[in-house]
Amino acid sequence: MPLCLYQTHDAAAPRLGLIQGQYVIGVAAAGGPGTLADALTMSAADLQSRLETVIANGGEGIPLDSVTLFAPIDRQEVWAAGVTYLRSRDARMEESTSAKSAYDLVYEADRPEIFFKATPNRVSGPGAAVAIRGDSTWDVPEPELALVINRDGEIIGYTIGNDVSSRSIEGENPLYLPQAKFYSKCAGLGPVIALTWEIGEIKDRTIRLTIRRGGEVIFADETSTSQIHRTFDDLVSYLRRYNEFPSGVILMTGTGIIPPSEFTLEDGDDVEIAIDGVGSLRNPVIRLS
Repeated sequence: MPLCLYQTHDAAAPRLGLIQGQYVIGVAAAGGPGTLADALTMSAADLQSRLETVIANGGEGIPLDSVTLFAPIDRQEVWAAGVTYLRSRDARMEESTSAKSAYDLVYEADRPEIFFKATPNRVSGPGAAVAIRGDSTWDVPEPELALVINRDGEIIGYTIGNDVSSRSIEGENPLYLPQAKFYSKCAGLGPVIALTWEIGEIKDRTIRLTIRRGGEVIFADETSTSQIHRTFDDLVSYLRRYNEFPSGVILMTGTGIIPPSEFTLEDGDDVEIAIDGVGSLRNPVIRLS
């Protein structure tokens, strides 16, 4: 039973829920944490126990098709790891007009590349638009497994992330990375959080990317989480060095799918990312003006 943030037509704000089949159970109403931030201040063991109590209480469910799902984030920051797949390293070197060797070095270095990606207001949920910059000429989605991490650094679950990126800006100069990554509607997350104690082993799950234009598939590819070059524990450890996340944090773990160099996203495209056991996240694309 994955966690979600959902909203009914008569509610003022999204609520934390558990999806059971075709129904959503309100977590707070059944004695669980009131918000995702509340859940991520608990230890993984305590959260599991509380959610199992919610399930045992058998709260009244709301039909899933009568609610809107939102990005599973409230007060968390979103960070991202780069150059964690060999394909990502090669693509960074291909796009860069300077310092190509830097990406080769970071792929093999002890310290991973970790950067700030988004605040909650810059994140789009299922069905909501993600954006490409108006001053960029080469833009791609980056399908990624995202770790949902509690205050104490425990991974409590997984969701799908879309780290939308401007390759033209990033490739012009590595120092432009924040502009290539961080802007309005720069990330997609969702649709749910698959809980670690339910999903089991995550290191060999297929990630699929499908991009449609005018209803036709114009690009499709897949990779596996087994191809990631770093352990999740290593990434979380570096993220939390001399840093605090009192409401938890979300960490995207890098992409192993890169469209060909002649491809760029356009206004009106449709991006779908699916990860086995986690779900499917679909977002339309808009160009910011």
